[in-house]
Amino acid sequence: MIAPKYNNNLWTNTAATPLALDAFTGELNVDLIIIGGGFTGCAAALEAVQRGLSVVLLEAQSIGFGGSGRNVGLVNAGLWTPPDDVESTLGHAAGQKLNAALASAPDLVFSLIEKHQINCDAVRNGTLHCAHSSTGLKDLHSRFTQQKKRNAPVELINRDATCQRTGSDTFEGALFDPRAGTIQPLSYCQGLAQAAITKGAKLFENSPALSIERQLEQWQVKTQNGMATAPNLIVATNAYSNDQLLGQQARFTLVHYFQFATEPLTDKERETVLPNLEGCWDTALVMSSFRYDRDGRLLVGSVGSLDHAASATHEFWAQKKLAAIYPQLAHKKLDHAWHGRIAMTHDHLPKLVEFGPNAYSVFGYSGRGIGPGTVFGTSLAQMIATGDKTHLPMPPMSEYSEQFTKVAGLYYETGSVLTHASFAAGRSLIGR
Repeated sequence: MIAPKYNNNLWTNTAATPLALDAFTGELNVDLIIIGGGFTGCAAALEAVQRGLSVVLLEAQSIGFGGSGRNVGLVNAGLWTPPDDVESTLGHAAGQKLNAALASAPDLVFSLIEKHQINCDAVRNGTLHCAHSSTGLKDLHSRFTQQKKRNAPVELINRDATCQRTGSDTFEGALFDPRAGTIQPLSYCQGLAQAAITKGAKLFENSPALSIERQLEQWQVKTQNGMATAPNLIVATNAYSNDQLLGQQARFTLVHYFQFATEPLTDKERETVLPNLEGCWDTALVMSSFRYDRDGRLLVGSVGSLDHAASATHEFWAQKKLAAIYPQLAHKKLDHAWHGRIAMTHDHLPKLVEFGPNAYSVFGYSGRGIGPGTVFGTSLAQMIATGDKTHLPMPPMSEYSEQFTKVAGLYYETGSVLTHASFAAGRSLIGR
């Protein structure tokens, strides 16, 4: 049970164009059924309908209800996993293709925002990956070297420059990526949905898929009051999936990420805190993030859930973390709090599963939902429209599952609670 004060999502409260779509009833026969109304599903719907396909999208709650509406809103290039590791895991050719596709993810996201005039507070001033310690700085040096090898326009900045860019003297340095930026993630997701609707796609809310069956070379998806039929199917529910719907075992570990937002900063305070409006996250094992929203609130987030008895530990950490990074903001009230789920795979790489003829499930963005979700949704629609699998950023597999996912999820949450409790108690210092 989430306490009301921990269920006050800033993105829901400030969404630009909230949607109120009908639930699905009756029967429809279309070219493509999409289950899930997040970044992946809405991007797929938009691309598919623009390519002449008839589309039905079924969302169990509301568009962007899941991780897409609870995201930090950092539009990053690539994955959390360094590109060399991606190629080592997938093989050089497959890894190189995935790295290249996701390196250009911000270009795709911001081009869609511009093309469809999506009002989502887009700011493309780059992001800063901040070294919380000397060990973290070594990691950034390695990432910098790997990115430059791939001609990425990244910049490794020293401690003084990082202090100037962030307004905080607690970091050892930072990796600046000018390709990246920040958005209001729920507004972006809803904007993709509205663009798809405008082009002719049929999107429905409060319409959970109850069953998926294969009949006469068609996929049939039943809801409480309707049935959609199509030769092509995309399941894009990611961390909010119902594995029983596909008859699969657990495919990833559920990790949670929470955020707290301050009351708006004054103009004078904003002069000393992130004056260039970059989005930031750090190199700590239990990472944290910070960024502005459009109204000058500072958002502070980290790994952890707000739905259990120890949730107050995360709140206390957020207040102490804010004061540690920006002592001048120690008095600021935290007036929004929320959390969402992350689908974490064991190798931190996304998974694309072809679980039947012309039927695909994509999941496991491992904390990088905006760029990869947009890329995978768009490329899946391109592939379905053309029949050409070279559009896909990685080859699909026939099945995928992991073991001990519940134990791993408990490990992540317990570790975050202990880490945050230690920091809040003053036993952990930034920079160590």
